[in-house]
Amino acid sequence: MSATSAFFERLAATDHDPRFDKVRGSVRFDIRDGDQVQRWLLAIDHGRLRVTRDDGPAGTVIRVSAQVAESMALGQMNGLAAITRGEILVDGDLALALRVGRLFPSQTEVRRGAAAEPTSGTG
Repeated sequence: MSATSAFFERLAATDHDPRFDKVRGSVRFDIRDGDQVQRWLLAIDHGRLRVTRDDGPAGTVIRVSAQVAESMALGQMNGLAAITRGEILVDGDLALALRVGRLFPSQTEVRRGAAAEPTSGTG
């Protein structure tokens, strides 16, 4: 299993994240690997997180290569820096995309081993 898939699987197991208590929206990740595109849809409803493999519409769409997604899932790349370099394209609510970027592990969390833990909070 790729680090990206493992990240989304851990996120799917997270029922509630208090950092998103005042957030409502949806973000679809379109992750391109050659001619293939994996899609993950994150629905946020006042802290409740739901992750599916749905390719339906979303308020915000994040387009990224599989290589960049892997680096982010491993805590090796900062999402804001990748957006600035044009490695991540965001259609829709940039503020929501930046907030969702906080779900990815940081280099500090990876060093502490936190990336292996569930993303945050429980019901």
